[in-house]
Amino acid sequence: MTLISQIIFVIVLAVPTYLIVKRIRQIRANILRGKALDRNDNSSQRWKTMLLIAFGQKKMFKKPIPAFLHLLIYVGFLVINLEVLEFVIDGLLGTHRVFAPYLGSFYNVAMNFFEFLALGVLVSCVIFLIRRNVVKVPRFTMPEMKGWPAMDGNLILIIEITLMMAILKMNAADQVLQAREVAGYHETGKLWISSALVPIMEMFDTSLLILTERGAWWFHIVGIMAFALYVTYSKHLHIFLAFPNTYYSNLNPKGKINNMDAVTTEVKSMLGMPVEAPAASPDEIGRFGAKDATDLSWKSLMESYTCTECGRCTSECPANLTGKTLSPRKIMMDTRDRIEEIGKGEGTEKSLLGDYITKEEINACTSCNACTEACPINIDPLGIILEMKRYVAMEESGSPASWNAMFANIETNFAPWKFAPSDRFNWADDLKNDKK
Repeated sequence: MTLISQIIFVIVLAVPTYLIVKRIRQIRANILRGKALDRNDNSSQRWKTMLLIAFGQKKMFKKPIPAFLHLLIYVGFLVINLEVLEFVIDGLLGTHRVFAPYLGSFYNVAMNFFEFLALGVLVSCVIFLIRRNVVKVPRFTMPEMKGWPAMDGNLILIIEITLMMAILKMNAADQVLQAREVAGYHETGKLWISSALVPIMEMFDTSLLILTERGAWWFHIVGIMAFALYVTYSKHLHIFLAFPNTYYSNLNPKGKINNMDAVTTEVKSMLGMPVEAPAASPDEIGRFGAKDATDLSWKSLMESYTCTECGRCTSECPANLTGKTLSPRKIMMDTRDRIEEIGKGEGTEKSLLGDYITKEEINACTSCNACTEACPINIDPLGIILEMKRYVAMEESGSPASWNAMFANIETNFAPWKFAPSDRFNWADDLKNDKK
């Protein structure tokens, strides 16, 4: 029976692992469809940014209460996986609580700490469910969150609650089996939180208790593997991508907008300055800005997969707050949906600009960087918006008429106003004449 259990366990591990690896390769291929971008400079600053923002969750604590609850889930996710390591070893070797005989009293301390975290995760998830579905926090009820995005957030929370309950139920049954001195159940000492369930478990006979304990153990293993696979299709992929995303953050000041290499090269050439040979191959189609997801950089595409859909960017966006259609969160969600579609070879007649994101949305953006500043993991929706604005302005001449007039004035007069550079200081001459 133990051998059959071990074989089933290996299958339970192997099948999801294969599917997870396959999905990761697909996501990586989609991200690499983006344009090249060098983000390998200043490695010390990048490591510091990753440790503070992704690992330390520095920006989360602008909202202390949800930040603390999120921290409980985050720490619980990291630490409870140490217990899952024991599950895996037990499953492969056919043992039960393999670490208990070797760790002695420390095993009881560790298990109580794990249970404390499990309870913290459970309570936090319940509170988050209430905030989403009862309190209805405004940023979770915006139009782009209807349907699947809302269901995805709720489903993840329900899965986490169920997994934590399975751990506590398993430990409670285990304690009763230890007290009855059933063979194979090692002494772990009292587990304070799951002990609350012991009076209920004591009403069961031994065979039913073993079934309960083993059932909860298998449920947790299967649940963990299913959760890991599901995450690769969910917004909760940020659990993993937050680290590389923050490492490759844009380290420039928030207000600095990068110049377009093609335009910079042309200007230098006109001024007789030395220019570098173009990196693109002659067969590559040149395009100003971005019309589709593949016109964006790989970093922008990574950010679309990293987006947590928390809505902090949209709740801080002044355009959205004044009733405009722009939602930075929707920009990221649309980009991810579009590159997924491209990766599947679908929607060849579509493009990101027009079919997913409208000109009305991008024209509402003031380039204030409030969205980038608000994002807890340094996602930059403005970078995508600017690239699409560049495409509309330079490829389609489709910007609003007042903008085109301003662009023309800047090109000819070096200022947004329609008068010659030589007349720029006439107002100062008038002041001098008035003084005379």
